[in-house]
Amino acid sequence: MSVAVVTDSTAYLPPDVVARYGIEVVPCYVVLAGRSGREGEEITPEDVARALGTRGQRVSTSRPTPGDFVAAYRRRLAEGADRVVSVHLSADLSGTWDAARLAAGQVGEHVVTVVDTRSTAMGTGFAVLAAARAAAEGATAQEVAAVANGTAARTRTLFVVDTLEHLRRGGRIGPAASLLGTALSIKPLLHVVDGTVVPLERVRTTGRAMTRLVQRAVEAAGGAGASVAVHHLAAADRAEKLAAQLREALPGIREMHVSELGAVIGAHVGPGAVGVVVAPAEVAPEEPEDTPEGTAEDPGEG
Repeated sequence: MSVAVVTDSTAYLPPDVVARYGIEVVPCYVVLAGRSGREGEEITPEDVARALGTRGQRVSTSRPTPGDFVAAYRRRLAEGADRVVSVHLSADLSGTWDAARLAAGQVGEHVVTVVDTRSTAMGTGFAVLAAARAAAEGATAQEVAAVANGTAARTRTLFVVDTLEHLRRGGRIGPAASLLGTALSIKPLLHVVDGTVVPLERVRTTGRAMTRLVQRAVEAAGGAGASVAVHHLAAADRAEKLAAQLREALPGIREMHVSELGAVIGAHVGPGAVGVVVAPAEVAPEEPEDTPEGTAEDPGEG
């Protein structure tokens, strides 16, 4: 049985990784003043940063349609896949998962399995990548979905924004709304918990926020072998500096990706946002020690 892996454009996987593993990416939509288009194809991060920096301009986003997913699923099945595992950003942040679920119902839920990563950006992307690697090794659809869920559950997504205003406008702020009253005097350190944006720390300066991002990422990595991604919107220098600090602080990184956020997530965090996604290495369960016969755990027959 061959398994095809599908995701949406908010996973922000590097193009070479998408091509290497044959991952199908279904784009979300972005609406700017006077035009709309598919993320990454017709609307770029630069378009969004420019619009958000222009007084009076609004940016909105929308999920792929169920029809978009139906077309993707049927295309992969027609190309020879027996099953499809569709891995997406948090259902609490977007209707994308719901659109994929509706499409799965049309194609056949015995054929398509839809996974809600409860995360976003490379928090979803690392789950997609783990799923694609498992599929390439011949795993079943059930195993591929389990790998995606397990990776997503271990992954931490941390970020800093210059202002909470874009999250507020987009309705994605969740419990972090408690910070709005002091937003002008702090640089909030945020993270994604169970699919929702939640405040982690309040710091006073951008420099302190970057320091805490590194420290928190090291804590999340838990040792060697972690995969790390650094995201930004219109803050390339800051992101590269952050990536260099993480390479030094985290020896033994399995892989590092540095990329600009796409239009959909960028529209909600705003220019100047920087984030770190950490996927710790999976720790194999320890083998139970053999218990000698006749002990309390195994009293034997005597």
